[in-house]
Amino acid sequence: MKVKIYQINTDRDSERLKFCNLETTHNIQKDKKINASLYDKVLDADVDETNLEDIYYRFNTSHHPLFRGHSLSVSDVVVKDDGAFFCDSIGFKKINFDESQAHIPDNTFKIVYVEPHKPAYATEIGSDYKSLSRAVKGLIEPIYDTDDNTVYVGNEESKLIGMPGNRHMSNGHGIIAGPFLVIGDDGEEFRSLTDEEINKYVEKFSQPEDISDEEVQNDTGYSIFGFTPNM
Repeated sequence: MKVKIYQINTDRDSERLKFCNLETTHNIQKDKKINASLYDKVLDADVDETNLEDIYYRFNTSHHPLFRGHSLSVSDVVVKDDGAFFCDSIGFKKINFDESQAHIPDNTFKIVYVEPHKPAYATEIGSDYKSLSRAVKGLIEPIYDTDDNTVYVGNEESKLIGMPGNRHMSNGHGIIAGPFLVIGDDGEEFRSLTDEEINKYVEKFSQPEDISDEEVQNDTGYSIFGFTPNM
């Protein structure tokens, strides 16, 4: 299920609403509305959890490779298919929340994220090395396929540590194991994908592939090029 999480950015929080419950927030703001412009989007991802209690538990324990925020707390907003929900002192309350007013931090890249056994989707990732590494669950490795303007970023040790097969590369060039992301490449450093590139790769990897562990273990068919991360 697609889930988005929003958290208040303290730099814009002049009324100190971060970590306030819904009643206190309404009393301070008077108009009974949640001011979405105070919030940053810290997750836009496909998760296995379907109910709010499980989502709360997930994001207070194991988190998610793309998560850029703190543990899910009071005043955070979770958006899923059936609406937006305010994390209150006890449980969640459904609210009106204008996502178009919320912010995406400047230090992010637009990417396409591809996980084993799931359709690809567009999202954002932190532009630092740590965020890239967390997304692929280990040491990052650029994998060049057929497009000079984009690059896949996977886990350097994915096959050694037994990650499941994810997708076949183009032209019979092998298998990518474990989660990977597609990101723009300007020749010197990474960049956000364009809208056209996002549409291209969401479509390209829209269908999950069934790749056996034996096929992954036997695969040695792609070339890796050196990369120095922009710290």
